[in-house]
Amino acid sequence: MRCNLATCFRRACFFENFSRLLLTGSSVSPRSNKHLNPTEKMNSSRNNPVYKLLQIVSNVEANEVRALMGSFLFVVVLMSAYYILRPVRDAMASDWTDAEGSWLWTLNFFISTAAVALYGALVSHFRLRLLVPAIYGIFALTFLSFFVLAATMDDRTLVDKSFYVWVSVFSLFHISVFWSFMSDLFSKEQAGRLFGIIAAGASVGGLIGPSIPSFFSASLGTDNLLLLASAMLLVPIPIIFYLQSLKSSDLQNEGLAVATPEVKIGGNPLAGFKLFFSNPYLMAIGLFIFLYTGISSFVYFELKNLLSELSRAERTAVWAQMDLAVNVLSIAMGLFATGRIIGKFGMPVAIAFIPVLICAGLVIVAVSPFLGAVVALQVIRRAGNYGVTKPAREVLFTRVDREARFKAKPVIDIVAYRGGDMLMAWLFTGLTQGLGLGLAAVAAVGAGIAALWSLVGIYLGRWFEQEEAQRVDELM
Repeated sequence: MRCNLATCFRRACFFENFSRLLLTGSSVSPRSNKHLNPTEKMNSSRNNPVYKLLQIVSNVEANEVRALMGSFLFVVVLMSAYYILRPVRDAMASDWTDAEGSWLWTLNFFISTAAVALYGALVSHFRLRLLVPAIYGIFALTFLSFFVLAATMDDRTLVDKSFYVWVSVFSLFHISVFWSFMSDLFSKEQAGRLFGIIAAGASVGGLIGPSIPSFFSASLGTDNLLLLASAMLLVPIPIIFYLQSLKSSDLQNEGLAVATPEVKIGGNPLAGFKLFFSNPYLMAIGLFIFLYTGISSFVYFELKNLLSELSRAERTAVWAQMDLAVNVLSIAMGLFATGRIIGKFGMPVAIAFIPVLICAGLVIVAVSPFLGAVVALQVIRRAGNYGVTKPAREVLFTRVDREARFKAKPVIDIVAYRGGDMLMAWLFTGLTQGLGLGLAAVAAVGAGIAALWSLVGIYLGRWFEQEEAQRVDELM
């Protein structure tokens, strides 16, 4: 029987009933949607309880409900799988010295760079409708391989260190590919309204994922968690095909890109690096990411130093409480704040909002470097990034072409990010151990970096809005 995966997926009874439930509030329909005229479809969708609920938290159109819910489920499963793997990775680090850990992070940067180049090759040679599901299938296969190696090898040192680095690569790669797919699925206007809700799904996954190893690691064993995560990474594959079908049927965005999902992007596998360094707009986004990693490093190291006097159990409790606060706050921001901030104040304010808060927070820490201030700063930084800054930043990619979206974006999200991690960590070490600066002085330096971060955000937001205004004028 000749049937591709996308067609089979659409024909599955489960998803047919699920679709009806989302659009009509009932899994049973006397008449197929195919036989409804546009007015009847819209009225049916507006009676959907899911649609009415979403209207409370965001300005969602009736035809966007299925795509929004599918995207939300996509990122929930994806992030749940990642947060199952993350504690397994972090638990391994305790067995190694700081020097070993530093070398692993340096190795992570170079492997991430190589992975981005390989990804560029895949983009050039595979059809886009197969590209994204293939990426998650490959990651699922690699983690299955680690599970097999861990179960069969006596000396696991090399396997554990390889796994540590690979999860770090996966931690940025999986979400970068996801947002590339989202930018290709939704229009610019839809992205501004809906990306905040979708980003909240990442935080939901951040709550679900850690609970599995927290409650079941002892009974399942850490190695079996790899097997579970591998299986979960296969779940998004049918969802991807389903969303691709909705791009034209529900969202009517089939004309967003020059190429269709059936067409290969082509080009040089290293075109992503060339596009990045030749495009001022993309370089500005890369600088924004780089400065963000700088702030992340400064806040993290300051917090680590302030917590050094506490016992390991106390430090663990503080970190766990911060994770919980971050994810809860991220969900609230994504559902109730992000779309409204973008819609009411525009992109410059949306992108620079959190950087300005962090700058003010670092000034407070510089004046009075006490633990509570740094903890609050860490929570605001992470939650603000997940709930506001990142979804707003992802909107920026809706104005670039498909090749830049799938090739240059990973260069920014992964190479620039990991490069910033590495360089800023060494900068912090130089300020503290080299120059002997205290936490207050280092916080003041961090405030300066945050101020520059804010200015770059405002610049990017204005650039985006000017380009959009120009495009509208050309269409009129």
